Amino acid sequence: MSAVTLTPRALYEEVAELLRQRIFRRELEPGSWIDELKLAEEYGISRTPLREALKVLAAEGLVTMKVRRGAYVTEVSEKDLADVYHLLSLLESDAAAQVARRASTQELAELEGIHAELEHAALSGLAESDHFFAINERFHMRLLAMADNRWRAQMVDDLRKVMKLNRHHSLLKTGRIEESLAEHRAIMAALRKRDATASMAEMQRHFDNGLQAAA
Repeated sequence: MSAVTLTPRALYEEVAELLRQRIFRRELEPGSWIDELKLAEEYGISRTPLREALKVLAAEGLVTMKVRRGAYVTEVSEKDLADVYHLLSLLESDAAAQVARRASTQELAELEGIHAELEHAALSGLAESDHFFAINERFHMRLLAMADNRWRAQMVDDLRKVMKLNRHHSLLKTGRIEESLAEHRAIMAALRKRDATASMAEMQRHFDNGLQAAA
C-alpha cells in the first residue's frame, strides 16, 4: 500500500486564524466592515482564500455576511449574549456533573493545578491580563475534555468564540475576579466530594453570575 502524503494546513485556514485573533484583540471591532481588498494585499494573497476564510468565520458566528455589502465582524446583542450564556451553562454544568462522577484522582488534581494558577495570577496582579483569561478558559476546556464528549466540546468551543465578541468582558467588572475565583473554588469543592448535583449547580451559578457581569 502506498504511503499517504500529508498536506500542509490549507492557506484559508491560516488566514482564518489570523483574522480570528485580530477579532479577539479588537483590531477588527464588532460591527466593522472587513475590507477584503486591503487584507488580501496585506497578506499577499488572492481574494479566494480570504473569502474561504471568511466563510469559516461566518460559520463560527464571528463574521456576518451581508448581501451586496460584504463581510462584517458580528455584533453581539444582549439577547445573543444571554442565549450563549444559557447554552454554555447547560453544556458545561452537565460536563461538571460527568467529571464529578467519572474523573480520576489524577484528573481532579490537574484541575486543581489549573485553578491554583488562576489564584496565583490574581495574587500577582495579573487578574486583568490576557494570561489570566487564558488560564480561566483552559480550566473550562480541560473540564470539558475530561467529560469526554467531543460534540459538546465542539459546541462550547464555538459558543466561547462568540462570547469573546462581547465588548465588556464579564471578568473586567469590578469585583468580578474575586467572585469568579470563589465560584471556581465552590466548583472544585463539589468535584472533590464527587457530588454531581452540587457540581452542576455551582457551574450554573458561575455562568448566571457571569452573564449578569457581562450584560
